[in-house]
Amino acid sequence: MRDSTVDDRLARWAFFRQWLKNPLGVAAVSPSSPQLARQMIAALPPKSSRLIELGGGTGAITEQLLRHGIAPADLMVLELNEAMHLTLRQRFPDIHLHLANAADVQRIARESGFLDGGPADAVVSGLGLLSMPRPLQRDIVSEAFACLRPDGRFVQFTYGPASPVAREVLDDLKLTSRRVSFTWWNVPPATVYVYERQRSTAVQAQPMGRRAG
Repeated sequence: MRDSTVDDRLARWAFFRQWLKNPLGVAAVSPSSPQLARQMIAALPPKSSRLIELGGGTGAITEQLLRHGIAPADLMVLELNEAMHLTLRQRFPDIHLHLANAADVQRIARESGFLDGGPADAVVSGLGLLSMPRPLQRDIVSEAFACLRPDGRFVQFTYGPASPVAREVLDDLKLTSRRVSFTWWNVPPATVYVYERQRSTAVQAQPMGRRAG
């Protein structure tokens, strides 16, 4: 059995090296904390069993998802950084792992057969959406929702003070946004947001009656 302490040290060192190489592309100086990962899991829909993770990094959240009970066969992770992708492959050889851009998530999920087992219950994201151009942000969120069940959730953490998904993107995609948690026990401190499709309230039909004369 692998030593999780050694895995954690290696992951943190790998993450820090990538931050040194590209501080603008890697938003934090260390992987997400276990506390943040638990808050992300708490924001999942009840009885979630099939998940997609965008921006797996070195696996801090991936590890907690598997510990939570998500089967490796029911977890698909996308990571664009080659070094972090290699770290994920070494740590979690049984998950659906792809070296790919998050904007291609729907195509990859379909072509790889991941969606053959049904839509995902949630997409968990550690991407730096806040710093992305609006068109790219829209593409990623739209493609993510195309992989979700009708009441599925997009769970995103951010280091900024406000929702990382722009209001115009939310309005365009007809999504709702809510802040669900905040943790100081992360470097830097992080906030978790949940995005869902808007739900129209059905108007109950009134029975036709004879008008009083």
